[in-house]
Amino acid sequence: MPVSVRTEGTGSRPRPVLAVGQRVNRASARGGRLAAVDGLRMLAAAAVAAYHYLGTPTPRFWGEAHDLPQAAPLLHAVSGYGWLGVEAFFLISGFVICMSCWGRTPAQFAVSRISRLFPLYWAVVLIIVATGTVAVLAGQRSGAPTDLRTTLGNLTMIPSPLGLDFTAGVAWTLWVEARFYLLMGALLLIGLTYRRVIAFGFLWLVLASIGRELHSTVLDEFLLSQYAGLFVAGIALHLVHRFGPNLLLWLLAGFAWCYTLTVLDDRVAGHSGSNWAVSAAVLTGFLLLLALAGPGPLRHLQWRTLVYAGALTYPFYLVHQSLGIPVTRGILKTAPGLGLLPSIALGLLFSLLLAAALNRLVDRKLGRLLRHHLTAALNPTPPIADNPHTPAPDGDAPEPALSTGPLTQRRP
Repeated sequence: MPVSVRTEGTGSRPRPVLAVGQRVNRASARGGRLAAVDGLRMLAAAAVAAYHYLGTPTPRFWGEAHDLPQAAPLLHAVSGYGWLGVEAFFLISGFVICMSCWGRTPAQFAVSRISRLFPLYWAVVLIIVATGTVAVLAGQRSGAPTDLRTTLGNLTMIPSPLGLDFTAGVAWTLWVEARFYLLMGALLLIGLTYRRVIAFGFLWLVLASIGRELHSTVLDEFLLSQYAGLFVAGIALHLVHRFGPNLLLWLLAGFAWCYTLTVLDDRVAGHSGSNWAVSAAVLTGFLLLLALAGPGPLRHLQWRTLVYAGALTYPFYLVHQSLGIPVTRGILKTAPGLGLLPSIALGLLFSLLLAAALNRLVDRKLGRLLRHHLTAALNPTPPIADNPHTPAPDGDAPEPALSTGPLTQRRP
């Protein structure tokens, strides 16, 4: 059953239930686009792209004729830490999703996530499969699985639980995000309040720690023990942004960050050439930037360029590896005299232009259409009777399911 945000008082604008002595940050409670957070999202995507294009540890990734570590050793070394952009995405997601949940019912939250993620994802999966199929027909090797069974499984966005490979290489992070959305959806069912969100954050970290101690794969899958601290730290920063700073919120953020940096060693071990101390410093830099962009002074920025960059982040993230890298390799093959770095720049430019096209043609149109129809489906219009003028028999007139008071329209 959908549960709205618990409120106190009367009037057209409900007030969240707060802890004793807690004040609402009125400016942040009004909502609005945080351009600096949008810019930080694109920075995280750029870091991931830099890792895939410039920092990959795979020897001779761009072919035998191109040795990236030798051609640009410093750029290669710095970009080797770009994988931390994924961690930054989860940190930002904690902030943004908490903001998206506030004041919404579980159904409204589900509609917003489905209409935002699926249309672009479907389009990219189909483009990857189409281009891969053409490559196979032309006698070339496809970089992604193109069989029908794998494609159908990937269209669900949960191919991993189905035992399938990901069509889009970066899509594994979407499965992590989806489980975070389920946890937030469960919290919405209970009712989203200031105190409950704080309790949720602390409880999540404790249970995730227990899951790691027990070496429980099941608990790790449900509680996202590797990334729980990132999501909770983002949630804590949103609460600071929304309600203002206090000791309890800083304790939650600090607990989450200590947890994050402790378990970060597992991820560092999976990336050759990465150092834990450097990785911790880079990731803490992202945390500080989010603190400046959300509750900090950068929240006042209103640069439309940053907002547009934020809109391109998701499609760019989806296409830069599975589509941009094959294009870059094609450029290197057809124009070897151009050089490695200019070819990489053209591959990234292609990815950015494709992202802009997908944003315009898919996200703005298909996404809005899907959102409209899903919203309408949540409140379907009853079918018109054959004779609408026929009065209902005595005693059969419908009554409201609940008559305890007037219904109010919640602002999404």
